[in-house]
Amino acid sequence: MIESHPLLPSVRAALATVMDPELHRSIIDLNMVDSIDIDEMACVTVTVLLTTHLCPLQARFTQDITDAVSGVAGVGDVRVEMGVMSDEQRASLRTQLRGATREIPFAQADNHTRVIAIASGKGGVGKSSLTVNLACALAAHGHTVGLIDADIYGHSVPDLLGIPADEGPYSIEGMDLILPVEAHGVKVMSIGMMKPDRDQIVAWRGPVVDRAISQFLTDVYWGDLDFLLIDLPPGTGDTAIGIGQKLPNAEVIVVTTPQTAASEVAQRAGAMAAMMKQRVIGVVENMSYLDTACPHCGKLHRVDVFGRGGGQEVATRLSARLEYEVPLLAEIPLEPGFRADADEGKPAVVSAPATPAAMAIAALAQRLASHTERPASA
Repeated sequence: MIESHPLLPSVRAALATVMDPELHRSIIDLNMVDSIDIDEMACVTVTVLLTTHLCPLQARFTQDITDAVSGVAGVGDVRVEMGVMSDEQRASLRTQLRGATREIPFAQADNHTRVIAIASGKGGVGKSSLTVNLACALAAHGHTVGLIDADIYGHSVPDLLGIPADEGPYSIEGMDLILPVEAHGVKVMSIGMMKPDRDQIVAWRGPVVDRAISQFLTDVYWGDLDFLLIDLPPGTGDTAIGIGQKLPNAEVIVVTTPQTAASEVAQRAGAMAAMMKQRVIGVVENMSYLDTACPHCGKLHRVDVFGRGGGQEVATRLSARLEYEVPLLAEIPLEPGFRADADEGKPAVVSAPATPAAMAIAALAQRLASHTERPASA
C-alpha cells in the first residue's frame, strides 16, 4: 500500500460527505475512519470503526462509502472493511457528542436552540395537537426541530404523529446515548414510545418523572436543533416547576380556548412560567370558532361554539401582570377534520395543509421563525 497517494486528499473529501445514518454527522468528523489505503492500481480500502460489531447499518455504510469514493476521478476499485471502536474511542465519541459531563445542552449560554414550552392551565384545550402540528410546520419550513412529550402521565404525542407502537428510541451500545424517533421531520421523545405496551399506565411519583425528563434533556442525542418544543402537562405542577428550573431560558406559549373557564386557569400557567423566570411570548386561542354553511344563504358564518375573546383576555391580563407585552399569537379555528386527522396520527399541517386550522398554525410557525433572537428576560 502507498502511504501517501495523490488521490488521498480527494478520497478524504469524499468520505467527509458520508453521514452516519443515526447521528447525521460526517464519518470523518466523528473519527470513524480508521485508515485509508490506496495501492498502485488506485484501489482504495477504507476501514471504518463502528460502535459495535452488531451494528445493523453495516450494509448502509458500505454502500454510501463505496458510492462516495467511486465518484472520485482516478479511483479504481473500492473496498470497505469494518472494525469496532475500543472503549476509549467510544468514550471519546460520546464526549464529542454530549460533552464531558451530563449537562443540559439547551441551558448553556452558547447554545442556539430556541426552546419553546407549550403550556395550558387545564386539559382538553388541544395543547398537544397544537404542539405536534406546530413542530411539523416548523420542520416543513426547513428548520431542525425536536419535540419532548413532557406530559408523562397523559402522553399523546406518539399517537398524534402516527408513530407505530413497535417503534421507539434506542441506545447506541456502549455510548450511553439515546437516539430519538423521527416522524414528519421532527425528532421526538416520549415515554409513550418506551413502554412495552402503549396501554400500560405510568404510575410514577414526581421525582421519577423529573428524572425521566432530565434524561430526555441530557442523554438523548438531539444534534443541532433550531427549535425544541416541549409539550407540558396541563396545570402548574411538578413538571412545569422542574422544567422551569432546568431550562430558565425557555420561552412559553400559553394555550387556551375562548371560554371563560379555560382562560382564567390559563393565566395561572403563564404566571407560573414567569415565576420560573421564563418569558411568556404569547397566547394561542385554540378551537376559536367554527365556520359553518348557512342553510338559507349558503355562505359561511362564524359560530362561537365556546364563546369569544378568551385568548385576548388571557393575553391582556398576562401583559398587565408580567409588565411586558404578551400578544395573542393566533386563533386556531375548530374543524372536525383536524380532530379526525389527529385520531389517525396525521398532523393536519402535513395531511391537509390548505385547511384553515392548518394554515393558521403554519402562519404561527412562520411568525415564530421570523423572530430568531430570544427576547430579553423580563
